[in-house]
Amino acid sequence: MNKIDQLQDLVDKSQKIVFFGGAGVSTESNIPDFRSSNGVYNLKLNRHFTAEQLVSRTMFERYPEDFFDFYKKHLIYPKAKPNAAHIYLAVLEKMGKLEAIVTQNIDSLHEMAGSKKVFKLHGSADRNYCLGCHRFYDLDAFLALKGPVPHCLDCGKVVKPDVTLYEESLDMDVFSQAAQAIQQADLLIIGGTSLVVYPAASLVNYFSGSNLVVINKSSTPQDSQADLVIEGKIGEVFSKLRQ
Repeated sequence: MNKIDQLQDLVDKSQKIVFFGGAGVSTESNIPDFRSSNGVYNLKLNRHFTAEQLVSRTMFERYPEDFFDFYKKHLIYPKAKPNAAHIYLAVLEKMGKLEAIVTQNIDSLHEMAGSKKVFKLHGSADRNYCLGCHRFYDLDAFLALKGPVPHCLDCGKVVKPDVTLYEESLDMDVFSQAAQAIQQADLLIIGGTSLVVYPAASLVNYFSGSNLVVINKSSTPQDSQADLVIEGKIGEVFSKLRQ
């Protein structure tokens, strides 16, 4: 039995599947990842700051023009569309087999594909809040705000994307719900993540179910514990499964 057939067999016999995904899930929708050779963190910016430094709370507070310039150019992709991975997972949920998606991504491609139960560990680019009066701005409204630094139309304070920056802690309510879903899963599929970003990567330790599958273009720390490891693009792998 080849690896695709093995994965199909595991999906067929599982009733509580959880998918844990990272940047590799969205690269097939032309959203770059972070740590590959062509990733966001390896961009040559011709400035004093590295790309990784630019997505920190310190940069947001001290150099907001630099932060928002980088954020709008490299972290949000309003024209991106769901790919085969997002669509397949939405189908699995409709079939009643997928319990939840746990994602490190800030895009909303899973929701656009039709998934309902999505735990977004690092927040969402589609949610933006005024730091003063807490007025909500969706992505379109946020992008429509004039000037290099977006200010609230009501009170004039800065509008911050509801995403987790470096030096900020995760939303522990979301983390706890994600941990509970993983703990109750009989099949955990990890896809498109190198599992090097903590504390998100530590969620895998909550899994105690029957089968662990890793699908990624490169090796991960969980490969040795996995029942099935498939090297490849997550969308291409899922497109070979029955829907």
